[in-house]
Amino acid sequence: MPYKEREINKLYYTMGEVTEMFDVNASQIRFYEREFDILQPKKNKKGNRLFTQEDISNLKIIFNLVKEKGYTLQGAREFLRTNKNEAKENQRVVDSLERLKSFLLEVRDSL
Repeated sequence: MPYKEREINKLYYTMGEVTEMFDVNASQIRFYEREFDILQPKKNKKGNRLFTQEDISNLKIIFNLVKEKGYTLQGAREFLRTNKNEAKENQRVVDSLERLKSFLLEVRDSL
């Protein structure tokens, strides 16, 4: 049986790791945490935020609505309140398309 690499997913991501993922300042992540009820990272005894995979996907949805689609914060909040499942499904599709794109670019580069 050939060896197949498994994708390793962490249970919790620190604020530094999240800011690197999204290429933003920690203050922006904290601001979105205050503005959107959907984003609820856990905090350890020291008060450091620990983001789960669900928090990361919620952040992707928020960034997609605000940065790419041009929603205002109030508009994004209302959209998430009324269409939460639709937004999660759309983000799932976008994530799978991004993985497909990176795979195809790898194939192209290897040729």
